[in-house]
Amino acid sequence: MLRGLAILAVVVVVLQCCELPRRTDGRCVLFNFGDSNSDTGSLPAAYDFYLGPPAGRRFFHRTTGRWSDGRLYIDFIAESLGISYLSPYLESSGSNFTDGVNFAVAGAAAASNQSAIPFPMVTQVNQFLHFKNRTRELRPLELGSMLREEDFRGAVQLTTQIVHGSATACTPSTSARTTSRSPSSPTSRCEIVADGGPLAAAAAKVEDAVRALYGACGRKFWVYNTGPLGCLPQTLALRQKPDDEVDPVGCLAAYNAAARALNAGLAAACRRLADEYGSGQSGDRATVVCTDMYAIKYDLFANHSQYGFERPLMACCGNGGPPYNYVNLKTCGQPTATACPEGERHVSWDGVHYTEDANAIVASKILSGDFSEPCTKLDALCT
Repeated sequence: MLRGLAILAVVVVVLQCCELPRRTDGRCVLFNFGDSNSDTGSLPAAYDFYLGPPAGRRFFHRTTGRWSDGRLYIDFIAESLGISYLSPYLESSGSNFTDGVNFAVAGAAAASNQSAIPFPMVTQVNQFLHFKNRTRELRPLELGSMLREEDFRGAVQLTTQIVHGSATACTPSTSARTTSRSPSSPTSRCEIVADGGPLAAAAAKVEDAVRALYGACGRKFWVYNTGPLGCLPQTLALRQKPDDEVDPVGCLAAYNAAARALNAGLAAACRRLADEYGSGQSGDRATVVCTDMYAIKYDLFANHSQYGFERPLMACCGNGGPPYNYVNLKTCGQPTATACPEGERHVSWDGVHYTEDANAIVASKILSGDFSEPCTKLDALCT
């Protein structure tokens, strides 16, 4: 029943789809905030560790600090918009910020008390503010990114799945360096939180971030909700109990319910922001788009055969074999883990993150606008 309602909601939004005013200079600038789903190398830069093979074996054919076998969905979005891949803000060497900046850090959470990684949403926003101020200082010297004031004002601010870890309440038991090996790895005690508390706090932090960016003259915001946590092989392998309810796809119902509860709070925040910033004088108006990443990713598991995926709940890279190929401390990148043969199509890369094949589909659905409210194509905001 819930699944049917979700499909109906998407159909209604598609019928209301409309184009937004386009920029005349054809320039697209992106500032991305988030966690390991879109981190292009910040965590390795921050903690000086090597995220080695088989990560990056596809496309790049080398390790890049991405938690995947290849490109992330943010990479496919950049390709579609005709801009360079977003360099991580924390990388000091070889970075290119002419088309924007990636502030996402693997393991980050919406609030500082929800992760051992010290790059929560508020820190990422502060890094953006520093970057903007420093760019303004360096521009007269023809140094730095040379982004103009109108580039900042016309940029699209992507707030990605930094709320991913907020649907569970955990007692930390790993150091930052250990967590960097697997930034979403479970701790000694994890307890699902279905409503209120951390969920409301996470949604509030995302709303606060958008307000802070608006105060810095941001006017275009693209907010993703969190995906189906109960479908991740890691969750199923380590947190499933014999009497836990699973849905028809095989995902843990309680964890997906928590994700949906959090997403309901984010949807309400998006509506408040859209109502508040969508009116007023033209210079003060802002566009706030909320994209249903949960629906996009759940579809990969529920209708996996349509996309050529087999065993959608099983990680490509890991240990243990079917049904989930995930064993704690024997995760992808460890000597005890092995990767599936190249050419096999899997949804999950390492039990937590998605494969390049899955990320390509996710990006195409994001770009379609069909899963966004209001129904908006991303390129309409920056072309």
